[in-house]
Amino acid sequence: MADNVGKARRSEEGQCDAEKGGAGSGASVEQGQVLFPPSFSVSEIKNKQRRHFMFLRWKQQQRKEKLAIKKKRKKEREALGDQAPPKPVPKTIENQRVYDETAVDPNDEEVALDEATDEFAPYFNRQTVPKILITTSDRPRGRTVRFCEQLSKCIPNSHVYYRRGLALKRIIPQCISRDFTDLIVVNEDRKIPNGLVLSHLPDGPTAHFRMSSVRLRKEIKRKGKTPTEHQPEVILNNFTTRLGHSIGRMFASLFPHDPQFVGRQVATFHNQRDYIFFRFHRYIFKNERKVAIQELGPRFTLKLRSLQKGTFDSKFGEYEWIHKRHEMDTSRRKFHL
Repeated sequence: MADNVGKARRSEEGQCDAEKGGAGSGASVEQGQVLFPPSFSVSEIKNKQRRHFMFLRWKQQQRKEKLAIKKKRKKEREALGDQAPPKPVPKTIENQRVYDETAVDPNDEEVALDEATDEFAPYFNRQTVPKILITTSDRPRGRTVRFCEQLSKCIPNSHVYYRRGLALKRIIPQCISRDFTDLIVVNEDRKIPNGLVLSHLPDGPTAHFRMSSVRLRKEIKRKGKTPTEHQPEVILNNFTTRLGHSIGRMFASLFPHDPQFVGRQVATFHNQRDYIFFRFHRYIFKNERKVAIQELGPRFTLKLRSLQKGTFDSKFGEYEWIHKRHEMDTSRRKFHL
């Protein structure tokens, strides 16, 4: 009987120690809330389950403190009214970006001269109409084939052909003779699309991208109906450097110059931290004031690996820019596009 009483007393003491933080955490209990000291360290707790439990309690306390501070600041701003100080701008990797000397100024005469004489000038001068050839690597799988077919629905006047073992050096002259302005090659690995080569014809340049996060139309939740044949609007975001400006003009030259706004379709190339996100949406006008967007698909993400002068030539081609991971990715706040 005495042993049972002793065990019960020891278990009650153990529970009290657990509520106070246990394992040397130094936590205290006030009105059912755990208050952790500034020097609290979860890693000092030896027991794994107890360490995980205390970590969750600590995170919960941190969230409550942040919410209380946020409510206090909101009340202060409401009390001050128009005299309230402006909200501080949060620090992000984007606004802390390292200055790039190749950033494009819209009013720069040198940039304007380069744009008037580069390979994409005939498109922007409305002298050529985009005509795109979309092909794949040898023996493409079903997912890559469906992705190319859906991509052709997004890009007007594009045609899908299969390689059938032909080399790109033989395909490019045939494309030029048939008045194609661009060549898109979708590569795959282990049945998953993982690369994209975009070559502007007839004189280049050629860009090689690494492709990831590919989602077909059926894999997108709350997707819209099949895209129509209207010419979509094109949105290019955050292509600020000379290199990014060239890549943006290359993407723009894939689409007809005059969009048909009646179709309410828009293709977006959004550059963020040198990752290019592609989305294809349709506008939905709910009333005169409210408008929403509905994704049509497909979606994918591109990462530029190289930009080559002229058409595709893996052996003797001259490269304007090559991504060297160990040399260029030393800072998280330095971007190239």
